[in-house]
Order: sequence, then structure tokens, then C-alpha cells
Amino acid sequence: MAEDVGDGDHSSLASIPEETKSRAHLLVKDNGILAGVALAEKIFHHVDNDLIVKILLTDGAGIKKGDIAFTVEGSAQSILTSERLVLNCMQRMSAIATKTNYLTSLIAGTHTKLLDTRKTTPNFRLLEKWAVRIGGGKNHRIGLFDMIMLKDNHIDMAGGIEQAIFRTKDYLRATNRSLRIEIETRNLQEVKEVLKIGGIDIIMLDNMNLADMKEAVKLIDGKFTTEASGGITEATIKGVAECGVDFISVGALTHSVASLDLSLKAY
Repeated sequence: MAEDVGDGDHSSLASIPEETKSRAHLLVKDNGILAGVALAEKIFHHVDNDLIVKILLTDGAGIKKGDIAFTVEGSAQSILTSERLVLNCMQRMSAIATKTNYLTSLIAGTHTKLLDTRKTTPNFRLLEKWAVRIGGGKNHRIGLFDMIMLKDNHIDMAGGIEQAIFRTKDYLRATNRSLRIEIETRNLQEVKEVLKIGGIDIIMLDNMNLADMKEAVKLIDGKFTTEASGGITEATIKGVAECGVDFISVGALTHSVASLDLSLKAY
């Protein structure tokens, strides 16, 4: 609101009498999964607690062109001030929920779960991860603070897998922190090295071909949680899941979706 409204919505303040009442509805113009309804209600009430929001479709609902998600009634100025932020949030959240729901459907029947990543829009991460949950996916770490992930650059800069793991364990002891540790592996030799060293929770299988991934899952044999990552698309996700990994992370859930078309219209 601070970014959008600043010191006032002068278009509405200038053209609409303060006492004017109006009503509008959220018109769906695309097919998909709806997300951001609960957030929209919070935005409306943040702007004006007297606005009356009647929710017709809830977060996670399947939607089609022509559906009405909710209505809002009250001060015309307040509705107009809220409009763009509600639409910006809901259009992006619904797109993410729709993409997540689709990819989740492609791995139905396997035990693999779909994860998001940190490849999110700055200052919008929590809402994007909320949308992933609405779409049926699961959230990976929220940020750098709630889990340790030793990726290729960490390993290379630390001097190797062994040094990265040992230094991490020393750090956790020294700082009295209890954080899960995930480590990225790029080939079967690195998987074997991690298995020999141990002391971690999750092994990421990054950009591996299906044959190597199947062999890696066999080598790990349930000793650690497994996550597949790296350029996984709708064309490849089912094959990856069938390798037996516990999780698949897909950055495209949040970094490259096209907003769902929604509109707030007076009626």
C-alpha cells in the first residue's frame, strides 16, 4: 500500500465524492486455480474495515472464464484504492497455484512431492510460497536462515564435500543451532562421497540423467531424503518422479509464470 498509494489515491479522491457507495465483483477471465482470496479480503479491510466482502469461491477452487470469485461493497473510493493491489497479488498467486496444481497432477500416483525454491520475486516470497501451498505443492526453505543448503558453489569454495560438511557441523555446534543440512550432488561419485561422510539430512540430485538418478536413489536406499532438481519441466517431471525421489524442486513455479487474467468490475 505504501508503494502504490503514497500520500493518497488522488484519482479517486479527486473524481469520486467521499460519500459515494458502490459495489464490484472479481471476474475470472482465465481457467485455472484461484489463489489470493483470503489476502484480498485482508487488503480491502486494511484500506477500509467497513467494506463488505462476500466470498463466493475460496482459495484452491478450480475456476473458469466467467466465474465470480467474490463481491465487495462500500465506499467507492476505498474499493478503487484497493483494486490494483488486490489484482496484482491475486493474478500472480493464481498463476502460481495453477502451475503447481498442474505439475502436481503429472506426478500423481508416485510418492514424490513437489517443492518450490528461493527463485521468487523480491519482497513477494511469502505470498508466492502461500500460492504454491494453495496449488497443492510444498514449501522448501523460506530463506537462507531456516535450513543449510550446501550447493555447488559452497562445496567448491569450501574445498570439497568433506570440508563443507565438517565445517558446517562445526558451525552448528559452535553457534548452538539445530538446522537441517542438504547437500547438492552432481554425479554418482559425489553421492558415494556424501554417503561415506554422512552427517546430513537431504541429498540433492542435481541435473542428473534418469539412469544416474535411479542408481543414486538405489545407493542412498532410504538413508537420507532425496530431492531432484535442475531444469525439470512438465515434459520430464513424471520420469524424474518415477526414479523414486522423495521431492522434486521446480524454480519455474515462481520465477516464470504468466499472471492469470482477473478483473475487478463494478456492477
